Amino acid sequence: MKTHALAFLVFISGISIGFAQSELSDYGSKECSQRKSMTAFLPDKPGWQESVAPHSYNVLHYSLTLDLYACYLGSFPNDFKGTNIITFSVDSVLSSIHLDAVNTSLTIDSVRMAGVSFTHTGNLLTIILDRSYNPGEIVSVKICYTHKNVNDNAFYTNGGFVFTDSEPEGARKWFPCWDKPSDKATMELFAKVPSSVKLGSNGILADSILSGNGDTLIYHWVSNENIATYLMVITSRVNYNLDIVYWHKLNNPDDSIPIRFYFNPGENPGAIENMMTPITNWFSEKYCEHPFQKNGFATLNSQFGWGGMENQTLTSLRPNGWQEGLVAHEYAHQWFGDMITCATWADIWLNEGFATWSEAFWYESYGGYSSYKATINAYASDYLSYNPGWAISVPSWATNTPDANILFNYQITYEKGACVLHQLRYVLGDSLFFASLHAYCSDPELKYQSATINDFLTKVNEVTNDDYEWFFNEWIYEPNHPAYHNSYNINDLGNSQWQINFFIEQTQTSPSFFKMPVEIKIKFNDLSDTTFRVMNDVNFQQFTWIFNKQPVLVFFDPNKGIVLKTANTIVGVYGMGPQSEYISQNYPNPVDTKTQISYTLNKPSKVKIEIINIDGKVIYTPLNAFREAGIYNLDLDCTTFPPGLYYYQVIIEGNTYIRKMVISH
Repeated sequence: MKTHALAFLVFISGISIGFAQSELSDYGSKECSQRKSMTAFLPDKPGWQESVAPHSYNVLHYSLTLDLYACYLGSFPNDFKGTNIITFSVDSVLSSIHLDAVNTSLTIDSVRMAGVSFTHTGNLLTIILDRSYNPGEIVSVKICYTHKNVNDNAFYTNGGFVFTDSEPEGARKWFPCWDKPSDKATMELFAKVPSSVKLGSNGILADSILSGNGDTLIYHWVSNENIATYLMVITSRVNYNLDIVYWHKLNNPDDSIPIRFYFNPGENPGAIENMMTPITNWFSEKYCEHPFQKNGFATLNSQFGWGGMENQTLTSLRPNGWQEGLVAHEYAHQWFGDMITCATWADIWLNEGFATWSEAFWYESYGGYSSYKATINAYASDYLSYNPGWAISVPSWATNTPDANILFNYQITYEKGACVLHQLRYVLGDSLFFASLHAYCSDPELKYQSATINDFLTKVNEVTNDDYEWFFNEWIYEPNHPAYHNSYNINDLGNSQWQINFFIEQTQTSPSFFKMPVEIKIKFNDLSDTTFRVMNDVNFQQFTWIFNKQPVLVFFDPNKGIVLKTANTIVGVYGMGPQSEYISQNYPNPVDTKTQISYTLNKPSKVKIEIINIDGKVIYTPLNAFREAGIYNLDLDCTTFPPGLYYYQVIIEGNTYIRKMVISH
């Protein structure tokens, strides 16, 4: 994983806003990717067995009771005793269930309630039930287990800290579970700790009871909203600092939710605390109202070295990780990833692509569209430089989780994922795009559940009353991006009429074509301009316009709506038969003091050469004369021109050819 920084960060860190912003070494999305891609979440192979057994039940609730007291003492051991009561509904007749439980981390001591016996091999826990259960019945099984004194990159202890970190499949290392994001359930946690410990978890704090001689606390956390196992979390330390701020709901300002900030001594989350009301309002207005009864953030220790993890209602951050971009990215996950979770790891775009896009969108809330677009452009530039060449979604990931450095690759999962969402905004327009996001987030069939990419496509199609499967197919399920090689010519038709022929060609090989609406801007000699939006739905496509005023410049995708592309546009005729002239690029270019423009005439012609500034105004005409057939070189002295971007146009018998020229002295 590359750790290069993006130049745009200097720009972002210098923006003056209402809440202080620390210097950023990178985007929040980059830190998120680094944390997830650089950590060995999955058990060592060989010997790893996926959850391939039939899954014929639906987990409704996990109830965890953990004795963590000794984990904060002495040498900070990793072993603890725990029980897990799993309540599930039966989908088809079954007399046993299968759960994920990594045998290098967990020892199963016994099963109780509806469980009568078990086997634990190949990281798969099989529990034999006391009878056969029929569809619709509700069953509870109690598992008594021990977490071994091992470091497993899921359950961490050190220096008075105890915390968990589970994405994508680490929950199975600290409690037995069905560890797939498609099966979400409510949960509660009872945790025994020393009285000096503050412990946070998912949901709301039901109670914390002091017991023993006053040296023990029993925390009871309850998540009433469904949660995926990889988002279940314990975050705690001795002598944690805790601030609580309140966000007032949009639909009922008299009601509020607590946002809890756990932080280490010497840290100051004040700027982020001040940011929570505007960012929660912004996301609530555009997506749906904040969906949980509580939220929070907690900084950890050096074992969680960088980045963040969007555990539902309690995000983990690296030490002193109170950076705007990182918090914005992880907070957006509460809607995209937590409230609605990717059904499989093949659907991770719904998590990371949307959160990365949301980080850029947050900048739009106070910096305007230009701040948002500058961030999107930076994502696109980095992707184009380091694209590893696979699709955002690979179907096999639904059943076989790829290596973390593939699943959480920054260029694909994060940057390209965000840019594809931006391009959907470009294709749909703001009204339909934001209506689609709102419809997706507000759908009661999806809220607090898991979703596939196709579920989001369905909402887009419902809102737009159109079919955008083509867009998803090419941008989500295919790799790479279009490489445009465009050309155009301007013909003087006489009688004050001019014709532009614009040819669009894509030259990439995998895939061979991307269908997209494209914008073409035409600037005229009176300094006016017009922009056309056309659908490029076949390769080698021609578009023709006729005007009653003279065009001088043509721009492809002038606003860079299609950020995932390479493109060049030359003046010339494509597919129109042999030309009678040829215009080369000036050399040298960029220009210091002098440059040379070369052109070839196959027949005697009148030739006019004009220098045009960036505003489309002719500022100098070095040649306007008749020339015989032949090869010509025009030496151009540029010492009097200010540095910048220019164009030169060569007009030969009514045909106009334009090239870019950069003066850099």
